[in-house]
Parts: sequence; C-alpha cells; structure tokens
Amino acid sequence: MAVRSLWACRLRVQRLLAWSAAWESKGWPLPFSTATQRTAGEDCRSEDPPDELGPPLAERALRVKAVKLEKEVQDLTVRYQRAVADCENIRRRTQRCVEDAKIFGIQSFCKDLVEVADILEKTTECISEESEPEDQKLTLEKVFRGLLLLEAKLKSVFAKHGLEKLTPIGDKYDPHEHELICHVPAGVGVQPGTVALVRQDGYKLHGRTIRLAQVEVAVESQRRL
Repeated sequence: MAVRSLWACRLRVQRLLAWSAAWESKGWPLPFSTATQRTAGEDCRSEDPPDELGPPLAERALRVKAVKLEKEVQDLTVRYQRAVADCENIRRRTQRCVEDAKIFGIQSFCKDLVEVADILEKTTECISEESEPEDQKLTLEKVFRGLLLLEAKLKSVFAKHGLEKLTPIGDKYDPHEHELICHVPAGVGVQPGTVALVRQDGYKLHGRTIRLAQVEVAVESQRRL
C-alpha cells in the first residue's frame, strides 16, 4: 500500500515537472510562480491611482477656483468704480443745471421787462427842458399815453409769468395774504373783519403769495383801536 502511494506521488511529480518544462519552453510564466505573483500585484497596483496624487489634485482645483473668484472680484471692482464715476458725473451735471436755473431762470421775465423799459424811456424823452410853454399840454398828453401803455404792458408781462396782483378790498382778512396796518370803523356797506382799504398792493406768483398786501381792516365802532 505504501509502495503504491509512493509510486503515485512520483508519477504526479514527474507530470508536474514535465508540464512546467513545457510552459517554460514556450516562454509562458508559471501561474503560481513568484514572478507571476509579483507582476500581477504590480498590474493591480498600476490600475489604482496612488494615494499621493490626491492632495495635489485638490490643491490644483482650489487654485483654479481662487483664480476664477479673483477675476470676478476684479470685474465687480471695475463695475463699481464705473458706477461711482457715473453717479459723480450725474451729480455734477445736476448741480450745474440747478445753478444755471438760478441764474437764468428769470431770463424770459427780464426779456419782457426790457420792453417795458423801452416804453418808459420813450415816454421820458417826450419831456425836455427845451420844450416851449405852449407845447407842455401836448407833452403831458404824450406822457399820459406812455404811462397808460406802460401800465398795460406791465400787466401783460405779469399775467404771462403768473404774477397776479391782489385786490382784497371787501375780502375777509387773511393773515396769510394781508398785513394788518390798522383798524378802521366799519362804514356803510363794509362788514367788520373785512378789508376796508389797501395801503400797498400784494402779489402772488403762480398762486403763492410773494408779498403781503398792507391793509386796513374794518371793525365795529366800540372795538376800534
């Protein structure tokens, strides 16, 4: 029994040697050799990325992101600077327009007043020291017509520019439009608390009082001051 087992082992060893010789003669690595195991291990390791490549890749990604953010910051900074410059230009133009409006806002009114000045000048030319006594009546008539024309022109200029003359006689006293000078006894047809007399005319510009009218207000006799 022992001889048969030994003989069987010997046959197996011979077959294994023959099989190994055949693989080596063809240049094939033995499947269970150390070289084959080392090569297989190297192949397996070559397929997996080395652990030391991880941090550089992450660092590279952070650098790319940092560069991108830096560009965005630069772009926003340029836009902000342009916006500030535009706002400053708008502020300067607005300030210049306001200053021009203050200076030239009454340009149209002054242009119309020049025509009034022309009428006044022509009227004063009618009076001269060389006028003969018999010509004084004619001169006074010319002056009177000139003054009437001047008054009409002034009223036209005032109406054109929204300047309204206040005629408060008979109106109820209003401290926002009238300046009280004194009280007078209420006469026939004059109600107490109303304007009886105007000392100086008042004016409104586009509905806003720019000069109060100086008035005398009627009161009952016993309340006269």
